[in-house]
Amino acid sequence: MRYVAIGDSFTEGVGDEQPDGTVRGWADLVAQGLAQAAGEPIQYANLAIRGRLLGPIIAEQLEPALALDPAPTLVSFNGGGNDMLRPGTDLEWIATETRRALQRILDSGAEPLLLAGANPTGGLPGGERVRRKGDALVRSARELADTFGIPFADNWSDAELAGRQYWSHDRLHLAPVGHRRVASNVLRALGYEAPAEWVIQAASIPPPGRSEQLRYAREHVLPWIRRRLTGRSSGDGRTAKHPDWVWVEPLRDHP
Repeated sequence: MRYVAIGDSFTEGVGDEQPDGTVRGWADLVAQGLAQAAGEPIQYANLAIRGRLLGPIIAEQLEPALALDPAPTLVSFNGGGNDMLRPGTDLEWIATETRRALQRILDSGAEPLLLAGANPTGGLPGGERVRRKGDALVRSARELADTFGIPFADNWSDAELAGRQYWSHDRLHLAPVGHRRVASNVLRALGYEAPAEWVIQAASIPPPGRSEQLRYAREHVLPWIRRRLTGRSSGDGRTAKHPDWVWVEPLRDHP
């Protein structure tokens, strides 16, 4: 098996930071789970870069992913999360481009895996507006998955994942426990059992108080607004963490 992941910060693994400063995330865990299921090493690549809109994900990552040598057998695709955070989101365009990307993956001979990201809107300013967009995108994604007959991991509709305890301090990216839950969702969508220790219900966290809300606005919301106003992205200057195949060995003890 040769598994390549493309997408934005969700797929890169932001929020699951390791002691050395790198990020892990659900896609890395899925690769580990696939190696465990196979009982032998698999090859894994991850071209995702934080901050990417759907257009650049397709333009910059899709063809390099399909051009890997040897060719991939499984390609996970997720995009549009950053698009829906912005005003004027063209949901029809996202659905059309996603359809084209999935068809391209199928035409290459690889199996596409379509993902809906987890739902962060409970903790976001203006979250209800974003939630309506996300709900519409998930309905469209489910229709596409049914049309193509491909696996679909619907993390958006996982009510447990909406809990505050699964999210990092910026409320946009999953915490390590959230990435583990997504990894278990993905493995199940592919027909594999997830390690039991990944499928946990984290202890709930009470709603934030006023001082925490003010700190959150200062540390996360205002910098995000400044980046939007200046046309900058959190992914500027970054490259993919695994642009070529790396070997993932099965482990005796799960991570």
